[in-house]
Amino acid sequence: MKKPSLLALALLAAAGLAHAQPPDWKKLRIGVEGAYPPFSEIGPDGKLKGFEIELVLAYCAEMKAQCTLVQQDFDGLIPALQSRKVDAIFASVSITEERQKTIAFSKPYYNTPARLVAKAGVKLEPTAAGLKGKKIGVQRGTTHETYAAKTFTQSEIVRYGSQDQVFLDLKSGRIDATLMDSPAADFGFLKKPEGKGFAFAGPPILDDKIFGVGTGVGMRRADEATLGKKFNAAIDALQANGTFKTLAGKYFDYDIAPRTKQ
Repeated sequence: MKKPSLLALALLAAAGLAHAQPPDWKKLRIGVEGAYPPFSEIGPDGKLKGFEIELVLAYCAEMKAQCTLVQQDFDGLIPALQSRKVDAIFASVSITEERQKTIAFSKPYYNTPARLVAKAGVKLEPTAAGLKGKKIGVQRGTTHETYAAKTFTQSEIVRYGSQDQVFLDLKSGRIDATLMDSPAADFGFLKKPEGKGFAFAGPPILDDKIFGVGTGVGMRRADEATLGKKFNAAIDALQANGTFKTLAGKYFDYDIAPRTKQ
């Protein structure tokens, strides 16, 4: 058997060492949903737009990274991350204990409460007894699905692939209410013509165990020390220089900044 030369062995070792080096994250594939206005949606021109779309591009600019946005159904985002189809998730993914068992997160970049949406004038309370016998629509794979299934035990929980599908059934009367993030409900439905006659029902819902402490950038655990560090620095920078406040002000007339005490 012919033995490899010392030069060949050295080249192989160098190649292996180079391959083992962590990525510099100058190019990133970011998983986004594109069906959750005002955070992300597809505009009339077929392009992605929304608060999170603008924000993630601002983070990429701060990190001096070339980012490609990869649209994906929400419940397919974590599988796409795990199969390395994307490098990070930027799609209103709440930082929860359950999700942290699977993936890592940056620090929070925004935080908003969940709310029920139903026909205006209908008095519903977000409790098991308050929603007894009602059909509650939720988007599959979300913390709202988890909360509804755990809390509204006397209701029928109807699951959908996207929030737009939930709105269609709410409008047609096939479900009685939906549980979702308050800004997404406000801008994605209530302030649109199709949301006429509907309103928030009951008080805001805060549950750190299920909804987490805010929304963060999702990433693989192996990348937390490198990519996570870059996103955290960008999050801090855009908070400090006012970019986050300026972008948020284009979409919201209330504060969505993460809580100062984490």
